[in-house]
Amino acid sequence: MKSFVRKSLVAALALLMLPCGAWQSDAALAAGTGKRQPESKNIIVLIGDGMGPAQVSAARIYSKNKLKKPSLNLDSIYVGQATTFADKGEDGDTVVSGEVTDSASAGTAFATGHKTYNAAISVSNEDISRPFASVMEASKAAGKSTGLVTTARITHATPAVYAAHVRNRDNENAIASQYLESGVDVLLGGGKRHFVSKKDKGKRDDKTIIPDFEKKGYKVVYDKKSLAALTSKNQKILGLFHDSHVDYVLDRKPETPSLADMTAKALESLSSNPKGFTMMVEGGRIDHAAHANDFGAMIQETLDFDAAVKVALDFAKRDGNTSVVITADHETGDLSLSRDNIYELNVDAWDAQKISSELLAPQLAQATSTAEIKKLIKQYTGFADITEEEAQFIMEGDGTSYKEEGAFNQVMAKRYLIGWSGHGHSAVDVGVWAYGPIVQHVQGQSDNTAIATSIAQVAGLDLEKATKDLQTKHLYH
Repeated sequence: MKSFVRKSLVAALALLMLPCGAWQSDAALAAGTGKRQPESKNIIVLIGDGMGPAQVSAARIYSKNKLKKPSLNLDSIYVGQATTFADKGEDGDTVVSGEVTDSASAGTAFATGHKTYNAAISVSNEDISRPFASVMEASKAAGKSTGLVTTARITHATPAVYAAHVRNRDNENAIASQYLESGVDVLLGGGKRHFVSKKDKGKRDDKTIIPDFEKKGYKVVYDKKSLAALTSKNQKILGLFHDSHVDYVLDRKPETPSLADMTAKALESLSSNPKGFTMMVEGGRIDHAAHANDFGAMIQETLDFDAAVKVALDFAKRDGNTSVVITADHETGDLSLSRDNIYELNVDAWDAQKISSELLAPQLAQATSTAEIKKLIKQYTGFADITEEEAQFIMEGDGTSYKEEGAFNQVMAKRYLIGWSGHGHSAVDVGVWAYGPIVQHVQGQSDNTAIATSIAQVAGLDLEKATKDLQTKHLYH
């Protein structure tokens, strides 16, 4: 009798020590359902493209000193970090290790749970590729609503991995066409040109496909006012807010919605489905600013992303049945928050830029003298101390595809007391932040594939079956 009591107590203590989500799942199994119950009905994934540890630190330092806010919305839910490497692949005739990923392979990992080669959109690393199903496609199979939101083109790599399958990320016209068949309920971002024919000043050789979306019940909007005016819940929405990428925060016009605006509207529409939803929100232009080494624009894009994080967290806290997971696909630019052995940062100058270097670049390229270069820099940054040597360097360009823009950003970096090692990605680990039951699955050191597998586990999604279903229908030569 004593032995039985002792065993019963041990079993009870073991149950108490289980994480809440695991306890609920085991209880459901014990009740005879034969199936694990989802721990969260809704999933929100937020991706800061190119947002490495230094990018986050820079945004926090700016927030503390310029906005008098000592922390980011991200900070309170930090849980760990993730590796980002891809499969081995080819770059022309060169075999590459995959240690430095691009957004397509990294996105495939955290959308599907599978590694692949750089440039691949949710297909396998084989001569004849097979598709990998994403958590979004598995959610759709489970009757959930789905949404993709980004400040990049909606056909860009990170959103594409959730609802399309192509061997090369540059095939954005095909990605737009696949969205039409995918059934994704909300699509918000830039990239109108990939939905419009060349005849209509777009990029497509066939036809403008926006009317096809409208026939399938999508409400198509092109500006902030039209987006805000949508009041019906559970509504299909296609929002195209720029021909290419959505404007940088520094250059954004009043008619352009912020990432937070888009996130709020997507949540409003998707959350009316009683079976739940899965959505992805990308701060896509953090990466673009870092590629250009545009520090001023990069900080503002990171803060724009952090504002969307607040929208997602506020919803999750109100809802009580939502998991949020946040990460980055990779770091971009190899940013350092110091330089030249100087133990200081010139934070006072970090808000000097009035426009992005992307917008300034054409004016720098047209300048015919160092005097014009100096005048432009003073006009748009307030700096009047540009040397003749620096002005000449800007006129000649930095020797990369960024030309005058790259040289300008090098000159500015010296004044900010920060540094960049180049215009590409780096292999550093990226942060992971989480809220809700998913926390227990992504804590500590993990790989980016764990984002997808954890989402599937928490939301009760069958990724394996969704992939098998796709692979019976499609191959990619």
